[in-house]
Amino acid sequence: MRKVVADAASAPPSSTTADAGSARGAGPGPAHRTSVVERGSFVSARCTCGWSGPARRARDRARRDAHEHAGD
Repeated sequence: MRKVVADAASAPPSSTTADAGSARGAGPGPAHRTSVVERGSFVSARCTCGWSGPARRARDRARRDAHEHAGD
């Protein structure tokens, strides 16, 4: 069962350093609308462009993945 937890665009970005290359796929074009989706004990970020982040146990890290992808 998938459950959308929050729209990551509304969460404030974290102040930690971003991983190199994690914003791959972001760029000019339509706005990236991201969300955080729960699957069991894992959470991952998704985007309307088709991108999805890795499964994480920490919601904060999944939200950070979404912000890095969207270029926030």
